[in-house]
This record gives sequence, C-alpha cells and structure tokens, in this order.
Amino acid sequence: MSRLFGTDGVRGVANKELTPELAFKLGLYGGEIFKKTNNKGVLVGRDTRKSGQMLKSALAAGFMAAGLDVVDLGVVSTPSIAYLVNKNKYSGGAVISASHNPFEYNGIKLFDENGFKLTDEEEDNIEKMIKENYEIDRVSHEEVGDLKDGRDLLRQYEEYLIDLGREHFKGLKIGVDTGNGALSEIAPRLLEEMGATVYAINTEPDGANINRKCGSTNPDLIKALVVEKGADIGFSFDGDADRIIAVDEKGEEINGDHMLGIFALDMKNEGKLKNDTVVGTVMTNMGLDVYLDSIGAKVLKAPVGDRYVLEEMVKGDYVVGGEQSGHIIFLEYNPTGDGLATGIHLVNAIKNLDKDPSELNSYVTNYPQVLINAKVENSKKYKYMDNLKVKEEMDKIEEEFGKTGRVVIRPSGTEPLVRVMIEGKDQEEITKVARELADIIEAELK
Repeated sequence: MSRLFGTDGVRGVANKELTPELAFKLGLYGGEIFKKTNNKGVLVGRDTRKSGQMLKSALAAGFMAAGLDVVDLGVVSTPSIAYLVNKNKYSGGAVISASHNPFEYNGIKLFDENGFKLTDEEEDNIEKMIKENYEIDRVSHEEVGDLKDGRDLLRQYEEYLIDLGREHFKGLKIGVDTGNGALSEIAPRLLEEMGATVYAINTEPDGANINRKCGSTNPDLIKALVVEKGADIGFSFDGDADRIIAVDEKGEEINGDHMLGIFALDMKNEGKLKNDTVVGTVMTNMGLDVYLDSIGAKVLKAPVGDRYVLEEMVKGDYVVGGEQSGHIIFLEYNPTGDGLATGIHLVNAIKNLDKDPSELNSYVTNYPQVLINAKVENSKKYKYMDNLKVKEEMDKIEEEFGKTGRVVIRPSGTEPLVRVMIEGKDQEEITKVARELADIIEAELK
C-alpha cells in the first residue's frame, strides 16, 4: 500500500478512495495527536464540493469520539483555517478540500495548533494507526466532544485581510476569478470593502462546478476579463484559495516565480528581506536566480510542496517563499499559502515600487522549461536514482549544461509517474533531451 498522506494531505475520489470510514479514522487518530497539545477543540472547514458535507460529518465524528470539540466554520479557504487556529491556539484544524483538482476528488488537510501542516512523523503515526486499526482508549460518553458553529470567528480573518490592504485599494479596478470555490463570496466582498471596483466571475458554486474550466488552473479567463474591463490587475484562485495566479494590466500572467521577484525587490527596499533570501523549490525557474542575483538577493530551493518551503523558511529564518504555481507564504502573517492575502501583498508591493504591474512582471525572464512524464511501475518510482543507467544519463546532461541549464527528476506523489523537468536556453534542445531521459527511465523502471 502506498503512503496515505501526499504532499498536501490525504486525497482521492470522494466516497471511493476517500471514504467516510477513512475520514472518521483520520479524525479519531488525528485527535489523539491534537490532544497532546491542548484540549481547546478543532476548527473544521471545507470548500464547495458536494462531498464536503459527507466527509465533514465523518471527520467531525472522529474528532468528537477522540474527546475534542469541533468548531465548524462552513465553507472557508484553507488559509483561513490555518490563520484562525494559530491566532486562537486551537488544538488543531482540518480542511476538507482537493484544492485545484476536479470536483469528484476531495481531500483532508490537518494543521497543528500553530497552523502548520503536520510533520511527516505525525502523519506517519496517524497512517500507522489506521493501517493497524489501532485500538485507543475511547473517552467516556460524558467526555465526547461537541459540535459548535464557529462562523462568527471568520470576521477575525476578514479584518486581518482588510488591514493588510487598507491603504492601496481605493480606486483600483480588479478582475477576480474565484473558480466557484471557497472565495466565491468573500473575495469580491472584501476587495470592495477595501475600496476597489471588482469584476468577479465564477462566483456561483453548485457543489459540482468547482475548478471546472475556471480558476487558477485556467488563467485564460482572468486574462480576458482584465483586458475586457481595463482592470489594473487580476486575481485567479483555486478551489481552496491557498494559491493565486495574478495577471498584470496587459493580461499577462504573473506566476509565483515572478511574484517572488517583485516581493523580494519591495522587501529589500524596505529592509525587510531577512538574510536577503527567498525560498523557492527545485522547480523554480532559473530566471528568478538571475534576477535576484542582480539585486543582491538569492533563492534557496526546497523540495516541491509548500510544506517543504515552509520548513526551509522556519529553519533559516526567512520571511517569504513559494512555488511557481502561486503558493506564496508570508511567514510573519500566516504559516501557509494564502491566495487572497498574496494578491493584497502584491498590490501593496506594486504601489510601494510605483511601477506598472507589467513592468515589474518583466524583471524576471523565464528560462525555457520542459516537463515530461515517464510512466513507470508505482513500486519503482522512488528508485530511479538506484538505477545506474538513469544516474549516468543525468550526470551526463548536467555536465553538458553546466551553469546554463539543469535537470530535476521527481516521482509523482499520487500517480505511477516520474516527472522529468529540464531547463535551459534552447527549447528545442531541452525538449529532445528530456524526452530521451524519460524514455530511458521508462525502459529501466517498467
């Protein structure tokens, strides 16, 4: 059996792979870990998927069976749970969401009392108890938890966001695509409260249309909206709103790497870029390295996954980090990626730097990248570096590229694939090299 927890919680097709029975066990055994800190209860929220209600009921039952009160926030973004758990020091938090995946999928993410995703060790402990059907000492009928309505807590999170952008939003025209997800109601309303004129699309979730040809994985919609409305900037979110794809006034995408470049420049100017470093991942484009070097800063590259970005930020005392996909973490504000907060920070940086978004977007020049999936046996996908022929080919590519390119190979967390990413100056050359390497991996690990 493969690892239950992926890079972003437990995920699968709702009621088939991610069942109510599994959700109950995640609550029961996760509750055992949460209780070791305190017994203040667990915050629970979900995105707009129809299956969220079913899974929330089962997960909450597990937490209550473990003796923890459950505070239900309803439909909320992932970062709102992390923020409110940390601010109020609840025992932990849980979000029921499959993020950017199609609506038939769902997932469960668990957060500790500081709003951090659980460590690998804590997840492994929960997984071990589930696989072994571990018998715990059940609390008495008098000690089971209560289910409470916690929607009044959300105003704390909303006021935090409003305070972030209070100075710079008056008169601004913003295009917004909420992807029929968790921000469908809150994002347009809060941006208008801050003084912006908002043009919003995909704000009517029906339980099945989340991420359906919209949101951050379909940026053409927000690009067209910004151009059509003559907006100053555009924000596009995924289902649980922990990521953002922004668009400048010309309709050009500002991805996570470009945002990190803009934030680094602004924070360095303000003397707030600790250790002159931002944290990216191994997938961060070399163009960001080149730009940061030009302003006296650098990027530290963590493994793929915002949890690993966060680990490096905590370890090295860095204040900003993120992924190309738009997960950006501002650690002094919230210990997880927050799409709407990132959009607010982006507007603040643009105003501080007094430049058009398109000019700032041009500062990072992307090196060509190619990503090719090699289909392999699931049991062998983590063993590619044990294969002598694969290792020799990788060493050969890296030697030939020198400092003008690089190769990154990583196994998929959920599929029988090894992902081959090559970056360099010539698109045709790197595509050819990536295909050849992927063919070797498929032949050797089939």
